[in-house]
Parts: sequence; structure tokens; C-alpha cells
Amino acid sequence: MQITAAVLRSPDGKHQLEQVDLADPGPGEVLVRLVGTGMCHTDVVPRSMEMLLPVVCGHEGAGIVEAIGEGVSDVTVGDHVVLSYDSCGECVNCRRGIPSYCEQFLTRNLTGRDALWGTPMSAEDGTPIGARWFGQSSFATHCLATSRNVVVVDRDLPLELLGPLGCGVLTGAGSILVALDVQPERSLVVFGAGAVGLAAVMAGVVAGASPIVAVDLHEHRLELARELGATHTLNGSASDLAAQLAAITGGGADYAFDTTGNTTVMNTALAAVRMGGHCGFVGVQTEPLTLDTLALVGKTVTGILEGSAVPQTLIPRLIELWQAGRFPFDRLIETFPFDQINEAEAASLEGRVVKPVLLYDRRP
Repeated sequence: MQITAAVLRSPDGKHQLEQVDLADPGPGEVLVRLVGTGMCHTDVVPRSMEMLLPVVCGHEGAGIVEAIGEGVSDVTVGDHVVLSYDSCGECVNCRRGIPSYCEQFLTRNLTGRDALWGTPMSAEDGTPIGARWFGQSSFATHCLATSRNVVVVDRDLPLELLGPLGCGVLTGAGSILVALDVQPERSLVVFGAGAVGLAAVMAGVVAGASPIVAVDLHEHRLELARELGATHTLNGSASDLAAQLAAITGGGADYAFDTTGNTTVMNTALAAVRMGGHCGFVGVQTEPLTLDTLALVGKTVTGILEGSAVPQTLIPRLIELWQAGRFPFDRLIETFPFDQINEAEAASLEGRVVKPVLLYDRRP
């Protein structure tokens, strides 16, 4: 079928809205008409990996199922769904119930192409375009996903808001509630108050953590962190940051969570944790990471993917918390029409918008 997709063709170029051909859903696949798609910093990764281009990014989609492929039994036409990361469903980790650590995670989510079948999308001249970004490539009016990476939600929910639950919000909240398993009355420090970090702050409130400290360089983000439940906020550029953290946490945090991927900040996070504490890292490091061996003594460090969350379990829980007024993730969102995708990307990279969401024409 012919659809409109935002194609990234060069590392420093703009996303171009193009008419492209998308294959029909194959075995285990579902065709989704997108209603809204969140924009995540991971969607910038192909700009530094030219071998992935051309590609359609987007991995926080939400929409309506229009067709299903052979063998799909748990999703039906007309279902409203949130799209998340892809997994194989067959490897040791998938069978153990930890699909975010699927042995095929990198190839299924960060190449834009399927190892066996390539890509289901082509340009008008027949040249292939990567359309498997996180098993969805949802910067498009329609996308193909698998029955494993869609989560069916109630039809009366605002689909246009739910896309970020598929990755950024899932990662932040899951890291706190699942990977780190933050306990009540324990101290938590979150480094980076973007979408992932602010989701972590909100999840810290749900977990009953105290105090909750948010660290960032932007005052408007720190202000939002306070509104969302952080008990303390600190500017990451402060020369006495370590001393301030030690004073707030009584000598060291029980949990620290870094969302920046900045190796200096990661070491700061590790140093901020007390003996017996737990430090979690997400994000893509841009340079080799060397940790202070003395700072490691007596501490647990975890590299986290997708919050260690199972989307079909955590996304419904987050929706219930949101409906109860306990997880206001919608406050992170600013919407943009699909044809303003480049403006949305710029707003995100410049830090003016925490979570841009692209909106498509929503027909009945």
C-alpha cells in the first residue's frame, strides 16, 4: 500500500515526507494506522550511523490496527495499540520473561532492517528504505509491527498521548519500578530531567522514595521536576554538587539513575551512591566509559535497557496510575503536526520541549 513516511536520507539532512510503498503484514505482523508518535533522542542515532540510511525512524507510536498477518491471534483489526520495542520471543531471555534483554535486541531495534527479510518499505523508484526501527518505524501514517511489540489499550483512551509510554516513559518508570526496584523511604537521585528522567522522578513518587533529587542544567526542567514530585533539584554545573548530594541524602543515595549517557555524569552518579546502594545507567555513551574502581566498592551497577520492563505489563499499569492522577506523564508532552517533524526534532534537541509528539490525521 502507499503511505506517507518521514524518510531520513542523510546524516545532516531533514526528514522528508515522501510517498512510499509499504508491504502487507506478513506472518506475526500487524498493520497500524498511526494517531500519534513520540520523538525520542534515540531517533537521532541514525544521523551518526550513515550505513542505516535511508531509514524511517520513530519508535513511540500509538494507533489503530487496520490489518493482521497470518498467525496473529492476540490482536484484532480495530484494536487501539501502543507500540514498543521488538523482541524475538524465542531466545533464552525472552523465554525467561525479560524481552528487553532479547539476544537480538540490537538488530531488531537499532538497524531499521530485519536480519532475514530486510525491509518492508520502498521508495517510488523501488529502492529499499529501512522500516524496522524498533520494529515499527512509526514516523509515518502507517507502519508494520509485530504482535509482540504492540500493547492493546482501551478504545476510550486518548491515543494521541500514549505513544511515549512505548519507550521513553517506559524506560524511566521501568528503571525505577522494575530494574532498580526502588523501595519506600529510600533516597533517589536522577541525573538528567528529560523525558526519561522526569518519568523516573514520577515513578520515584509512586515507589515512595524520599528524598528524590533531580539534577539537570536547565532551570525550566528542574522546575517541572519539582512540580512532578522531586523534593530537591540541583544544577549539574554546581562546583559543590557532590557535597550538596551528600548533604541531602545523608552521606550517599540509596539509588542513583543516570539518563544522560555522559561519562563524566555517570561517574558522578556512581560516586553519589552509598555503600550497598544501586546505580543504574541508560542512554548511549558517546565515548568509552571508565569507572572509578574505588567508587565501585560495595555498590551495584546496572546497565538498563527499556527499564527492564515488559511492555504488556508495565504500560497498562502506568495508564492506571495516570488515570488515578499519580503519574501525570502527559505534562511532558507538546504536540506537533506530522509535517512539522523537523521543527519537533529541533525543539527536542535544543531542550525547549521535553517530549514532542507528532499527530496524524485521525479518521473514525
